[in-house]
Amino acid sequence: MKDEGRYNVSGLVEAQFEPGSGDKVLRNLQGITDPEVMSLAEVNALAEATDAILRKFDQEHRFTADDICLLHKIWLGKIYEWSGQYRQVNVSKGEFTFAMAVQVPKLMAQFEQEQLRKYTPCLFENTQEVVMAIAEVHTELVLIHPFREGNGRVSRLLATLMALQAGLPLLDFSAMNEKKGKYFAAVQAGMERNYKPMEMLFAEIIENTISASDE
Repeated sequence: MKDEGRYNVSGLVEAQFEPGSGDKVLRNLQGITDPEVMSLAEVNALAEATDAILRKFDQEHRFTADDICLLHKIWLGKIYEWSGQYRQVNVSKGEFTFAMAVQVPKLMAQFEQEQLRKYTPCLFENTQEVVMAIAEVHTELVLIHPFREGNGRVSRLLATLMALQAGLPLLDFSAMNEKKGKYFAAVQAGMERNYKPMEMLFAEIIENTISASDE
């Protein structure tokens, strides 16, 4: 993920790298300089946070933008000073630029009023409606990319919480991991409000999840 500076970001902690990391690890509260050690720290923190998060939100909960920030804070609060806060730097992947940092608060407010209000709690009569709801929410949140780091995993956490509201088991994201090219293409399709590619991926994820739980 590449930073594209908005104004002068040199004084922002989220724009800084940990000294001694060779600009490979973001400045963090644990002084980690090795990318592999940081990756493991984030994975372990996510596993611990997921248990706490699953206990926090019930089936009737309507999610808000503040809840999304809380998910990020619960997960990365012991690692990054800026956890749970909207990013102040612009980020891109390859030639694709996510929402500009200055627009993030406004876009998250719109996301809350539109997608989150419409699709949560995720209580729908059939699986196809659940797929459509999760796919749109996931795509829009990834496109906003509200945080400096961890947007994909927070978006997956929210998708998992929505699936649980719909009475599904914990989602198995292996299909998405194996189809990264299709996943990124699905995110890009969302720029045109085309959620069909993401719906196809989540339909497979949910089918795999249900099949595994029946074994």
